[in-house]
Amino acid sequence: MKLRIVCTPLKQLWLLQLVDSGGTMRMTNVKVAVWGFGAMGQGIVESLMTKKGVEITGICDINPALVGKGMFEALGKVSDQEDVIITPSIDEAVDVSNCDVCILATDSFTAKAFPKMEILLNKGVNVITTAEEMAYPKANEPELTAKLDEIAKANGVSVLGTGINPGLVMDLLALCLSGAMTNVTKVTCKRVNSLSPFGETVMEEQGVGITVEEFDKGVAEGTLAGHVGFAESIGMIADGLGLEVDGFQQQMKPIVTTIDRKSPYGFAAAGHLAGVNMTGQGLKGGEVIIDMIHPQQIEPEMEDTHTGDYITLEGDPRIEMSITPEINGGVGTIAMCINCIPQVINADPGVITMLDIPVPRAIMGDFRELIKEGKKIAK
Repeated sequence: MKLRIVCTPLKQLWLLQLVDSGGTMRMTNVKVAVWGFGAMGQGIVESLMTKKGVEITGICDINPALVGKGMFEALGKVSDQEDVIITPSIDEAVDVSNCDVCILATDSFTAKAFPKMEILLNKGVNVITTAEEMAYPKANEPELTAKLDEIAKANGVSVLGTGINPGLVMDLLALCLSGAMTNVTKVTCKRVNSLSPFGETVMEEQGVGITVEEFDKGVAEGTLAGHVGFAESIGMIADGLGLEVDGFQQQMKPIVTTIDRKSPYGFAAAGHLAGVNMTGQGLKGGEVIIDMIHPQQIEPEMEDTHTGDYITLEGDPRIEMSITPEINGGVGTIAMCINCIPQVINADPGVITMLDIPVPRAIMGDFRELIKEGKKIAK
């Protein structure tokens, strides 16, 4: 066995290839592990199974119903690909020798995800996390962000938080559209979406199935999260545009269903919450310059709520964007995590955000062709 360095004619990127004695070349696949095998984790694995030049090398989850099963059995799939056994031990699932990047799909808050990210970064593994606060972590957790940045740089790897929102629809997409403007005075992002694709953690955060009285108590005590990410999206937009935001506020109201609604991971009886209507504002001198509107609920179509994504940028020229129905939140989050894999491997070490990497796009070709020269590919 010997090494050969080749240059692909289309991408002009140098790739390391192994050549056996018979002269047959085989590139080293990009190796990915997944921590958290709920709705998002399963979707990520299922999608990665269809991609070229990438392979699943580890899955970690503590659910007793999953531990010890192969990923194909857990997914109800049959495949001739190499199976991976689900383990509750991250040390068994992830090692620098068998993993280029681990996708962490367990938490929403930086503080809760921090111990897991610390473990992975200290293993010398790049991290992509679906934790909403990690999309722009310094907005709420500047001290933890600095610690993560230090740990990542010490180990020569990077960590990125991303997803459909925050990560794209109510922040990065608005910034992309602003590239066609010479002046921006106000940004309004509205997302009317379905919670149905998401798992139990999101159902709990959004109060799906609770009573109005429980909602009021949760708001008063600060125990009901609602949408996580307004501070992050507003921070990303403000910093990306160079707008000086000096205030932030957000509000939450219940969305009460008049009929029974059931999604794969949630249930709301008539008279109970199907979700919440979240609004938030970035202020400058008391004036709203970034406006966030985000009602979300399970099975919205059952009561004639039509989903969609809308962005209005006021300035020169004024830009209005409308996508109907909404970009599917489940598929969108899965896709964002997968399509950012090469960018995270290629990135400079440290905590990075969507402002720091090339614009994400669907990867229909070989993942290996997108890895830059000198970037680690696990053996």
